[in-house]
This record gives sequence, C-alpha cells and structure tokens, in this order.
Amino acid sequence: MLYDGALRFMERGKIAIAAHDLAAQNEALQKAQRIVLELMGALDMRKGGEIAQNLLGLYGFVLSELVAANTDDDATRVDNAVQTMTELR
Repeated sequence: MLYDGALRFMERGKIAIAAHDLAAQNEALQKAQRIVLELMGALDMRKGGEIAQNLLGLYGFVLSELVAANTDDDATRVDNAVQTMTELR
C-alpha cells in the first residue's frame, strides 16, 4: 500500500510539474518523500542484512530524485523514481 501511495503522489507531482502548479507539485512530491522515508525507517538493518542495505540504497536514490525533481521542476527525475519504485513493487 505504501508503494502504491508513493507512486500515486509521484504521478500527481508529474502532472503538477507539467501544469506549472508549484503548490500542488510541492505537496504531492513531499508526500511521496515522506512515504519513502517511512519505508527507509522500517528497514531492520540487523536482520535484513544485504537485502536491507540494497533497499536502503534504492530508497535513498528515489528520495534524492524526488527532492531534485521538486527543486528543479524536472519530471524526468520523477520518472526515474517511478521506475525504481515500480520495479521494487
């Protein structure tokens, strides 16, 4: 459900970027960022081992893409995040 929510907010962010609606863009992409942060916080690094480390790296990539997309109004960065989250889902 968290993956679906993050993807939904990413898509809303892309639509807002295309419409030049900065308020909606910021709101949607920040919600997606908060979901990714929640996923990162839920990782058990001791028990998860290499898988948890890999997921942390992927979530970190998604988070940085979302921040850059929001800062630079760049839908391509959102696409990168969407692709990664879709593959993980």
